[in-house]
Amino acid sequence: MILVVVLMFYYTIKGAIHVSILRIFLIPFILIWLGILGLGFGIIVSSMTTKYRDLSVLVGFGMQLWMYATPVVYPLSQVPDFLRSIILINPVTSAMELYRYALFGVGTIQFTSILISLGIMGIVALLGIVIFNRVERTFMDTV
Repeated sequence: MILVVVLMFYYTIKGAIHVSILRIFLIPFILIWLGILGLGFGIIVSSMTTKYRDLSVLVGFGMQLWMYATPVVYPLSQVPDFLRSIILINPVTSAMELYRYALFGVGTIQFTSILISLGIMGIVALLGIVIFNRVERTFMDTV
């Protein structure tokens, strides 16, 4: 984040971007949102890898695939219309677009995709807790 702040300061002085303090306050909420989502997936994966050891290899591949399916490097506006609805199911897509909006003032923000993403976050977090509670009893037996 230090590098982002330095670059934003530089490009603001050059006049390339215009920073809004109100938009910057979105960043902590997006971080919490992604943190809970990552925690949920992390709990699910860690619970499952105690029994299925090869799942860790699949998770590495899945993370790389997920990176390409999330508009981090490319904006959502460059995605063709027939793929956009599929990309919007990805719970990280809305967060990346909100980051883009908070930092640069541009981004494709759809409130329905934000609600879907928040719903998926809640489901993943609850599912992670349920799976962890069920597998927790046998952790020591399988490890």
